[in-house]
Formats: sequence, C-alpha cells, structure tokens
Amino acid sequence: MPNTVEGPDGKPRCGWCAAAPEFFDYHDREWGFPVDDDRRLFEKLCLESFQSGLSWRTILAKRDNFRKAFKNFDFNKVARFSEQDVERLLQDAGIVRHRGKIEAVINNAQRARELVKQEGSIAAYIWKFEPSDTDPRTPQSVSTSDTSTALSKDLKKRGWKFVGPTTVYAFMQAMGLINDHLEDCKSRKEVERARKAFKRPT
Repeated sequence: MPNTVEGPDGKPRCGWCAAAPEFFDYHDREWGFPVDDDRRLFEKLCLESFQSGLSWRTILAKRDNFRKAFKNFDFNKVARFSEQDVERLLQDAGIVRHRGKIEAVINNAQRARELVKQEGSIAAYIWKFEPSDTDPRTPQSVSTSDTSTALSKDLKKRGWKFVGPTTVYAFMQAMGLINDHLEDCKSRKEVERARKAFKRPT
C-alpha cells in the first residue's frame, strides 16, 4: 500500500503527490471532492481517456490547452465539430495529437447530448453508479472495481469510446464518487465531509 508523503505545509498527502510538485495543488483542491457539474464531468472523462497510455502529469500540464481546443469542454459545442476540426486539432501542439482520442471526444460529446435527453443530466446518470460505503476496496491499490466496470460497460453500450474500466475508475476517484485518499492523508477527512454534505443529483 502506498505511503503518504509530506506536503509543503508538513502535513501528509497521498504518496502519488511526490511524482510532481504541481500534484499537491491538484490533490488538495480537486481530487476526490464530489462534482455535479456536467461540463466538469465530461471534461474529466475526456482527459482521462487522453491519459490512457500516458501520465496524468502530461495531461494536467496541457489541461488549459485542452480546454481551449475543445471549447471549454462544452459538449453541445464539441458535438458539432467536423472533420476540419479534427484536422485542426491534429496540428495543435498544445494537446495530445491522437486522432482516435480526438474523434472519441467528439463522438462522446454527441453521446453526452443524448444522455442528457435520456437521464436529465450527466451528473444524475453518473451518480447512480456511486458505490456503497460497504464496498470492499483498498484505496489506491486497485485500478478497477465492479462499479467502474459496470459504468464502463453501460457507457460503451450507449456508444461512448475510450471509457474502459481503468479510465472510468480514475474518473470516479477524481470526481468524488469514492474517497480513495489514504487513511493518513490530510485530505481524507475533508473529502469525507464534502461527500456527506454533497446533495446527490437526481
């Protein structure tokens, strides 16, 4: 099981923060805190798909470039992207230039619009897959779960691409559907409080 690492303030953080100095801020402000904003949920699913085969540090460093390239991940706008947009993005050195992943974002934006019509919002749909607190998990020692596999399968059935169980599990960790901060991490209790106060979207 990963150990904690001391942060800039001397308090313990999840061990993965040691991989890059910019991880501390991301860890403290974002990772694990519950999200119900459709744009942010769509963005994170897209960025996790881009991360596949790469490091999160690479994606995080380019996140602002991705936001600019994909209209701040407004899926209603991205859904209208054309082949010309794909070719433009393939020339954009500020992002990861992978045709399959770029095309997947456009496809997934179209599927996101359908999902909103069917479920009311992306958030209402995603939070149906929140695991129960009794699910046996060892934080940060696994890369998939029964729930991430179920969500991955359902998204694929709906036509989404680059949403495998590992990608979806990382998404669930980051968006607060589970609290995978280590027991000794200073953020674990903060996230617990945020999750208790969080009103699940319906």
